[in-house]
Amino acid sequence: MIKVVVDIRDLKIATTGTKTFLEEICKEFKKGPSGFQFYFLSTKGKPYTGKNKILKIKEHLLFFIWKQIQLPYQAYRLQANIVFCSDYFVPYFHFGFTTIPVFHDAFFKEYPSHYNWLWLKIFNTIGLGAAKKAAFIVTPTQYTLQTIHEQYHLPKSKIGVIYEAGKEITFNKITPTQFENEVVKTLKKKAYILHVGTFDKRKNIPKLIEAFAQLIQEGNYPDLKLLLVGQSANKINSNDTEEINQCIQKYQLENRVLQTGYVTDIELAYCYQNALLYIFPSVNEGFGLPLLEAFQYEVPVLIANNTCLPEVAGNAALSFNPYEVNDMANKMKELLDSPSLQKEMIALGQERLTYFSWEKTSSLLLSVFKEAVKEKV
Repeated sequence: MIKVVVDIRDLKIATTGTKTFLEEICKEFKKGPSGFQFYFLSTKGKPYTGKNKILKIKEHLLFFIWKQIQLPYQAYRLQANIVFCSDYFVPYFHFGFTTIPVFHDAFFKEYPSHYNWLWLKIFNTIGLGAAKKAAFIVTPTQYTLQTIHEQYHLPKSKIGVIYEAGKEITFNKITPTQFENEVVKTLKKKAYILHVGTFDKRKNIPKLIEAFAQLIQEGNYPDLKLLLVGQSANKINSNDTEEINQCIQKYQLENRVLQTGYVTDIELAYCYQNALLYIFPSVNEGFGLPLLEAFQYEVPVLIANNTCLPEVAGNAALSFNPYEVNDMANKMKELLDSPSLQKEMIALGQERLTYFSWEKTSSLLLSVFKEAVKEKV
């Protein structure tokens, strides 16, 4: 019996793809795969996520204590074979167990100015040092593997690619009148282009708004809206909310660009299900879960032609240069004006989905766990 400790503390603070990954993989682990025993561990209180600098430093220290003292101690007491952490950080010292972290991207190295100096210090010393001592490092795409190798100087032989999947959202017989979100209540079916994600600078949302403004200037889409589902980024230096709002005002799109803020899973499902198109203009992603979620809801997809997005989408999405507003606007127009192309993209999206499932992700992780224990012996 292989005993695996899963650190689920991140469920208390994560809001995007990292939370989806941990939620969905825990669901799979809780199904009780043969030969494994899982322990799901977390801190007692809720981590501080506010903007007070003193309290943020205190939270970083509490995080360090959890990862490097409390978590390994509990794993030792449980006689665990493996400690699995989905948030980049694993225990530095091993007490009868080995460790496996998930590196979703290399943003700590690529965007150091977006992070608190103490957080970066902890990652660059303890975090990277612990990763180098881990049995394996899991990452979601070949692109991310290459980036992690180049940015962090970690050996490729130690990094394994395991694809993720879309968020499993189901709902039955729910009408918009039952929603709490006022923006979602007012949505008209197939009358908006959808984007889902935090207002992070790398999401490239101002360029998307500019491209949307260019698209509707022709006057051919009088009722078309752009729906932004998401919230401000929690990192001050990477938060693009002000720029986004300024861009909306510049092009006088207050009534055409809709912002939902936080939405529930059911409201998110409704947004996907009734979207005309989904667009992903990001200039850097580690995987891009919303892309697969759009496929699930049979929405035609447009993506930026960079980083991991072409790898994940395959031939099931139209691509554009995210730095070229004209290209982005033209690709939106091309897809909007061609119902036959929309149907083709939807069919290709359904086909592409067969490559991704949480069951597959879980199965591959279990294989990694087995290999890690075998190597340790």
